[in-house]
Amino acid sequence: MKRPYAVALALALAASSSLLAGCSDAGKPVDFNAGGKGDGAARARPVDDDTLMPTGPKSDFRITRTLDDGTHIARATLRGQKSGVTGSVWVWAPKEYGDPKYAKSGFPVLIALPGGLGSPKEPGGVTNYWVGGDIELQENLTQWTAEGKSLPFIVVMPMLNPDTRYHDASDIPGSQKMGTWLTEDVVQLTRANFRTFKSRDGWAFMGSSSGGFAGLKSVLKHPDKFKAAIASGPDMAPDSPLWAGHQAEKNANDPEKLAQRLLQKGGPDVYLAFQAGSSEPAAVTAPIQRFRQAYGKGPIHTSLQIIPGGRHNAWDYQKGMAAGSIKFISDRMKAPVASGS
Repeated sequence: MKRPYAVALALALAASSSLLAGCSDAGKPVDFNAGGKGDGAARARPVDDDTLMPTGPKSDFRITRTLDDGTHIARATLRGQKSGVTGSVWVWAPKEYGDPKYAKSGFPVLIALPGGLGSPKEPGGVTNYWVGGDIELQENLTQWTAEGKSLPFIVVMPMLNPDTRYHDASDIPGSQKMGTWLTEDVVQLTRANFRTFKSRDGWAFMGSSSGGFAGLKSVLKHPDKFKAAIASGPDMAPDSPLWAGHQAEKNANDPEKLAQRLLQKGGPDVYLAFQAGSSEPAAVTAPIQRFRQAYGKGPIHTSLQIIPGGRHNAWDYQKGMAAGSIKFISDRMKAPVASGS
């Protein structure tokens, strides 16, 4: 998120960090059923051929926040084997994940990306504001699931940038490979520690501003791996200064050019839920509308949720998710399968 009116989300980082510090369980280890030797879940026969039991090895997750229903948000340090990037990843599993009737089933994954730099030098050192108790993404997802609007997603919240520069979630030559980090290393960490789905039917992104760009671009670039994205007030083109001198590589990470390629190939189908607040400027909304008009056809399915009075912040974007965006992607993705069903 590179716009000067993004102050609200930056302030959320500081508020989130103070809430995290108050968690009585903070710092305690938590096991999300990673599997491995001696773990009965690892030997259990999956309920269907699409379910992937945790592959291991277990990550060292430490609790950062505990919700009222007893579920935990936890953080681990990921040293990406493919990207070489090291950074924080937070995770949360919904209460349904611990229900015995789903013990042999995979769960859909929602990779939630922040706007802003998301760097260690931001207030409080929190690098993904979706983990914070003031924004309450996880509480909202719990409610939306109960209301039938959302699938019970595993939420994975990685850092977006490894330093104080924008990397556009891409492998920019001469810079850290943030595209590989997000689409390969973070995915592998999730598969190592959770019951997931093998197919792209179980994988989606959500993000706001620069995080919205990252999710949108990742789905269009890797439609074989990811099926859907919620892009809230997204940047619609790569614009990191690090692209200077690398036009070909920049083009390869441009959502418009990726959409053109997907249309030419004729698939696979992707589902893009755009969001914008009615109080946001035309600089945010007009590029979304142009993209939908030019590329929202064939295998590229889009929706646009306009949030009445909405501004460029996470709280308002969740109003749009509740109003329709979370259901738009949930209806196209795979739900966990109860044993014996």
